[in-house]
Amino acid sequence: MHDLFMRSTLDSIFTIGFGVNLGGLSQSSQESAAFARAFDDANEQVLYRFFDPLWKAKRLLNVSSEAAMKRSVRTINDFVYAVIDKKVEQMGRDEHEFAKKEDILSRFLLEREKDPGCFDNKYLRDIILNFVIAGRDTSAGTLSWFLYVLCSNQRIQDKIAREVREATSGDRDVGVQELTACLTEDAISNMPYLHAALTETLRLYPAVPIDVKYCFSDDTLPDGHAVRKGDMVTYQPYPMGRMKFLWGDDAEEFRPDRWLDGDGVFVPESPYKFTAFQAGPRICLGKEFAYRQMKIFAAVLLCLYRFEMWERDSMMGYRPMLTLKMDGPLRVRVSPRYIDFSVQGAFRYVHTNP
Repeated sequence: MHDLFMRSTLDSIFTIGFGVNLGGLSQSSQESAAFARAFDDANEQVLYRFFDPLWKAKRLLNVSSEAAMKRSVRTINDFVYAVIDKKVEQMGRDEHEFAKKEDILSRFLLEREKDPGCFDNKYLRDIILNFVIAGRDTSAGTLSWFLYVLCSNQRIQDKIAREVREATSGDRDVGVQELTACLTEDAISNMPYLHAALTETLRLYPAVPIDVKYCFSDDTLPDGHAVRKGDMVTYQPYPMGRMKFLWGDDAEEFRPDRWLDGDGVFVPESPYKFTAFQAGPRICLGKEFAYRQMKIFAAVLLCLYRFEMWERDSMMGYRPMLTLKMDGPLRVRVSPRYIDFSVQGAFRYVHTNP
């Protein structure tokens, strides 16, 4: 499932951000698969540079991990520049029709057409890669950890399925197409428990487990600690989300209800306590997009299917990267879910074998 989520969110961000159909989910493109692998490898190597004092020397000599990094960057650049060149070619064929396109890359290219000196292809490449790491890795990783914890919490999984059903199709049995059509903005906003479960996942498995800020001027932190211009300040959302003095004695327990009041309404915490999306001027611009994307994935999957781990007691580790990615495949058993609301508004779940 982790691999499927990674390919799905990569397809999604390229479609929305750049107007390109990668075909990653269907694996119809070898180039997109090579790009995804190279992107993951480079992502991992960037993190290792923080712990390797010799990485610059290795890069200069083009040996060891830095030689692999160079190959990965070449694959990434070739793919991204090909995407940009294709869009430029489309614009040259019919600029009037191109002006109707709503993806982000097309908007940038139209702005450059007005002012050719405002930015070059390297700038566009950086924009694309920033969107990929923000819109693919984080959402796919969170959905994977979300499904992982739900496989050990069938009661919570069932409760989310019921909430999705009530907010969309009611007591009608629907298929995938009709269910997705019912996922309007109003329907999605009427899923506070799903929102709480995703937020609880981010508390325990933050998409960015370690973050670093660079100090541009002398300052004093709230506890009185002085920081100087040029200092790097590291904070760690992963252990912060498990600290008992912040979250209580059940800090390591997956409990979505901690985010809901007595009426079942979602109550957010301070972003300086729940740091998954950062805080202040640097708060994540894609926060609402990420939640909406993850809710759509989760709503469709959990309403139609029941999930459990392929091996009941298997544990998932994580791969050291800039984002909290699973180390290895997330193998699950999937079975169709049928819901019956016929008895006094109560419901029961009956599922068949895969």
